[in-house]
Amino acid sequence: MKDKPTETDAALTAVTPIDGRYRARTRSLEAYFSEFALIRYRVRVEIEWYLSLAADPAIDALKPIAPQLAKKLRAIYEEFAIADARRVKELEATTNHDVKAVEYFVKERVAAVGSKLPVEMVHFACTSEDINNLAYALILQEFAANDLTPRIESAIAPIIKLAHRYKSLPMLARTHGQEASPTTLGKEMAIFATRLTRQLAQLKRQEFLGKLNGAVGNFNAHHFAHPEVDWIAHSQNFVQRLGLTWNPLTTQIESHDFIAELFGIMMRIDAILLGFCRDMWSYISIGYFAQQVVAGETGSSVMPHKVNPIDFENCEGNLGVANALFAHLADKLPISRWQRDLTDSTAIRSIGTAFGHMVVALASLERGLARAEVNEPRIAEDLDAEQAWEVVAEAIQTLMRRHGLPRPYETLKELTRGRRIDRRVIDEFIASLPLDDSARKKLRELNPRSYVGLAAKLVERFAPPAPKSGG
Repeated sequence: MKDKPTETDAALTAVTPIDGRYRARTRSLEAYFSEFALIRYRVRVEIEWYLSLAADPAIDALKPIAPQLAKKLRAIYEEFAIADARRVKELEATTNHDVKAVEYFVKERVAAVGSKLPVEMVHFACTSEDINNLAYALILQEFAANDLTPRIESAIAPIIKLAHRYKSLPMLARTHGQEASPTTLGKEMAIFATRLTRQLAQLKRQEFLGKLNGAVGNFNAHHFAHPEVDWIAHSQNFVQRLGLTWNPLTTQIESHDFIAELFGIMMRIDAILLGFCRDMWSYISIGYFAQQVVAGETGSSVMPHKVNPIDFENCEGNLGVANALFAHLADKLPISRWQRDLTDSTAIRSIGTAFGHMVVALASLERGLARAEVNEPRIAEDLDAEQAWEVVAEAIQTLMRRHGLPRPYETLKELTRGRRIDRRVIDEFIASLPLDDSARKKLRELNPRSYVGLAAKLVERFAPPAPKSGG
């Protein structure tokens, strides 16, 4: 007798890393993007549509449903279990149509709840896309609010903390990979935190659209069967009661423009995070950040000394996969041939994979930031080096401009371009300038460590507020 398969066995045989190697990080996504979840959301829409029909006094085919009976009907999706999903899949094996199988399942359950309930009013006047578009809109809306947004906030929080803690810590900047005018570590962190916070605000404002208007979007069957009903108002009220934004003009499918908008936000968040990961990788490589050593962990199979920035690399790799999927879906989903084709139906099933890779990336980022420690002595080493004074050339030539000295930029270019300059050279140059004592004193007090402009003030005024301790 063979051993019963374990969860580890399932991970070992999974086709994608989302359900395999990274299973522990992505398990919560089951509630939104699994086949089980999609079926449950479809059942929810079917039940709520049935209840909305019963609540409309103009619809005589379905009488008002008492609150206690309505509660039992809602329990069909609220208490939806794996056995129920299996039953739907059994029905689908015959129908070869996933939404029709859901309809038949709901009819069975409605009949079991109340023998006098007209089961043929289940799925009344609906096309499959009426159910699907609302199910996916609810999935995306609830995932974004309950899971995705908290994850992004959690990922941003340590970056904001770094921004405020190190707002005044001078650091040599690098433009084009070359040493440049100094900045502060905190200000560079604040840039990423602010960019991410702005995109997060757009995510929180994102609309989630839905429609329920029949086979080609005109309420053809609704109006033919029940012409006395104000179907436009009924549809609008129904979609809005679900918590979605009503879309009155569609073909058979809701146009999916809002999904493309949502994925556009995701791509921008991912692009910002990808840039952050690459910067952190580079800071680690030059020693500006050190990584905590974890007991028992191996950095290389042959080089025992290594502590690799694997979390930032893992984050970067998964962000790339996520963005490739988001980009394809954002391009594909809003496009349909004439009133309907099925290319969106198969493509949209990949949204869980896209978000899965994003979730893995966010988890890696948090792990990487938790292990990274600012190496202040190493940062100071570059600023205090005797041969790093060329980075104050910008300050000197700018002050020379203010005092009307000729060819300030060209003079400093001749002195410093492509050369390592020490303080002695700078002092000698300052002594040669025809400046008053006040200006000369200002230049003599100049050094790479103090030449950071308003970096700290920029963080104080414009960076997202630091999270409260323990928050």
